[in-house]
Order: sequence, then C-alpha cells, then structure tokens
Amino acid sequence: MNALELVSRLRTFLPSDAVLHETEDLRPYECDGLSAYRQMPLIVALPRTENEVIEILEACYVAKIPVVARGAGTGLSGGALPHAEGVLLSLAKLRQILELDPAARTARVQPGVRNLAISEAAAPYGLYYAPDPSSQIACSIGGNVAENSGGVHCLKYGLTVHNILKLRVITINGEILEIGADGLDAPGYDLLALMTGSEGMLGVVTEVTVKLTPKPEKAQVVLAAFNDLRSAGDAVANVIGAGIIPAGMEMMDKMTTRAVEEYVHAGYNLDAAAILLCEADGTAEEVAEEIQHINEIMERSGAIEIRTSRDEAERLKFWAGRKAAFPAAGRISPDYYCMDGTIPRKSLANVLSGIEALSVEYGLRCMNVFHAGDGNLHPLILYDANRPGELELTEEFGARILEMCIQAGGTITGEHGVGMEKIDQMCSQFKMGELKMFHAVKAAFDPEGLLNPGKAVPTLRRCAEHGAMHVHRGEEKFPEVPRF
Repeated sequence: MNALELVSRLRTFLPSDAVLHETEDLRPYECDGLSAYRQMPLIVALPRTENEVIEILEACYVAKIPVVARGAGTGLSGGALPHAEGVLLSLAKLRQILELDPAARTARVQPGVRNLAISEAAAPYGLYYAPDPSSQIACSIGGNVAENSGGVHCLKYGLTVHNILKLRVITINGEILEIGADGLDAPGYDLLALMTGSEGMLGVVTEVTVKLTPKPEKAQVVLAAFNDLRSAGDAVANVIGAGIIPAGMEMMDKMTTRAVEEYVHAGYNLDAAAILLCEADGTAEEVAEEIQHINEIMERSGAIEIRTSRDEAERLKFWAGRKAAFPAAGRISPDYYCMDGTIPRKSLANVLSGIEALSVEYGLRCMNVFHAGDGNLHPLILYDANRPGELELTEEFGARILEMCIQAGGTITGEHGVGMEKIDQMCSQFKMGELKMFHAVKAAFDPEGLLNPGKAVPTLRRCAEHGAMHVHRGEEKFPEVPRF
C-alpha cells in the first residue's frame, strides 16, 4: 500500500484534515524536544476518539505500516521521532478528563491531557498530581507514561509509575487491554510497570487512571550555596543519611545559576560553585522541625550561605529558577543537548568533576542541573549546530557522560527514555541475554515490530557495529557476534 492509498484508507473513517501528508503539514512533526534529530513522517493521523485510534492501528497492521505514537512532542530523547515510511499517530486531540473522584483520590484521563491540567482540575478538592516534570505546563500524561517521567518532587512522591493505577492500551492489531486496577494492586504479572516507560513500543495508551495526592499544609525550601561541588554533593548524602526524605532536592552549578538568574531573577548566589534547593512539606510542625534539621546539616556540610523561603511566593521563586534551567540555556547558546544519566549519590562529586574535564577536552560548555536526591543528572551541553562537526562532537561528549554514569554504577536514563539518543549506550548498559529478553517482550506485544521501530532497544548487530565489543561486567559482550 503506497502513501496515497493509505491516505485514502484513513480518510474513510477520519476527517480529511485529520490525515496530513503534504510536506508543509508534516514539517511540525519532524522532531520532538530533542531537535538534533529530524525525520519527516509519511503521514500524520490525528484521531479524536479511541475508536479512531483502533481503526488507525488496524489499518496499519494489515498494511504492515510502522506507527509512532506522539503526545505533546516535549520528549528529550528522540522517542517520538517519526518513521520515514510510517504513520505518526498524534494523540493531542484526546485531551478530556473523563472522571475525577475526590473520595478515591483518582482521575481518569485521556493521554493528551496536560500534566499540569490534572492538578488544576483537582485543586478545588485540595488534591494534585505529584509528578511535575519541568515541562509540565505542556507535556501530556500519555507521554509521561511512555517515558516514566519524574520531576523535582519525584524523590519523595515517585515517578509516573508510582502515581498511576490503571492503563487502557490498544495493541498494534487493535486489541484493547486493561492493565492495572482501581485498587492498590492487581492480579497477575505487573504489566503496569512494564508498560510504563516502554516508550510506545508495546501499545498505544488511550486512558490513564492517576493517583491524586492531598496538598500538604505547608512547604518550605532551604536554599544553600557552596564553594565547591564536592561539599554540595556531601550535603545531599548527609541529608539522606540523616533519614530525611525531602519533597525535592535539586542542585545547579555556577554556569546554570548565572544563566537562570539573568532569566528569572530568583535571587541566587552568583559566586557559589553550586546551589542546592531542599524542600520540606507536611504539617506546619513537621516542616518546622525538618527545616531546622536541614539547616543544621547544610551548615555542617560547609554551606557559605543558607536561606529559607519566608512565604509561598519566595518558595515558588526559588523553584522558578530551577524549572527555567532549560529555557535559560536556550538564551545563552544557539543549541543545547540535554543528557539524562543517573548515578549513586555517593558518586556525584566524582562524576561532576569528570564532566568538567570532558568539557575542557571537547571545548564545549556544559551546564549541570539535576535531581540531586536521586542522582538523576541533566548535563546541558551547549553547542552551535551551524558549525560543521559540532553536533557530532556534542554527541560524542554526551556518550562519554553516559559511559561515565554506567561505570559509576548508574544508568543511561532516569526519566527521558532511551529513544534514538541513547540507543548505542544500551549496548554498554546491558548484556546479550538481557537485550534478547527485551526483544522477546517486544515480540510478545508487537510480533511484526511495527510500533516505534528502531528505538530504545538495539539489535546485537548494531551493538557490534558501534564498537560495543569489550569486557563488560567481567565477561566479553556478544561473544557470538563476529567483529567487523
């Protein structure tokens, strides 16, 4: 079936303006938030209902056409990059909050609902949706499920997988799956966790039942400045070691704080090597006690300045700087490449020193901003794509950072997914048997390999071709694959 035939087939059940195939109409869909990678889709389909999603998938399954599901397009790993010979299935029009149950503290929503819109709808009941990625004003809940997104408060309240109860998923052949349950647990295998973070490779989510969390009575932030990154890293470990689980704990280096201060004017110390934000929430009594303890720990850890938010406006102001790190990077560089590695907290200082050394080696600036409490790093490599070879240099720099995270005992992604960006580093992260198991899981849901093909899980041949032949965890990787 050629493109025009598929367009004609899709238009038998979709309005003409919901099936895009002209170049100028396809252009807005050629990339996600990771704009370094671009690919025009063959067709874009814009369903309005679950039944239309089913019909699109059934048509593509029969014709053996690849399908890439897309939410708001805010992803940062190339996970929604279109397939040149496939259909980009946009879920942007499925944006209804179908049910909000204050008593059960749940909301049932369609995948195109914005993350922040859930909290806005729940606010009159004193509830909110806890995961809060920096893009929450725009990102959609379906994309959050696909990437298992987190945010600045994920240390205490968890990632997406910890805040959802149930999914309604459509398989590539149009079958409806109900995964999870309305209660706290569901019988059988934990397919809810399997589907969350699967990057659209196993099915297309059409409904999500999320947990809602009561708004805390009070929240306060301690802003601590440090003369060196190691002291700030030690402070993080000391807070956790004291048995405190902050609502959020974020760190920024000097380059980041200077960039965001010019943009947001949050009142950060511009001379500090690192800024640490540590939030406590709960009852007024709980917060007062925890804040006092945090202040004492920061002082013992060598903070050169400690400030506590005096009211809600100042608390939000402190956080505004952290949440504006990405757009602030865009103000001081033509392009930036955002990485997403996770490391043990004890390795923070060593890995940050390693990133600094790589920055000098490659001659590229790097802003460091990260979820310090759970060791999720977001180095922002600044570059200019108009300079020949600079993107390739940036990619190599980024790959070295991810390899460093693996060597430190961490992972290549915390919340952005693998997508296209990190697929080669999957060869370093996992052994042959593990990759085979990933492919087996994919085949169980999508035997034809039509959903988001070529993403997240590399083939063994790809690993061999990209130089993955090395000793890994004490054994040679892919010994049966010939060297090329």
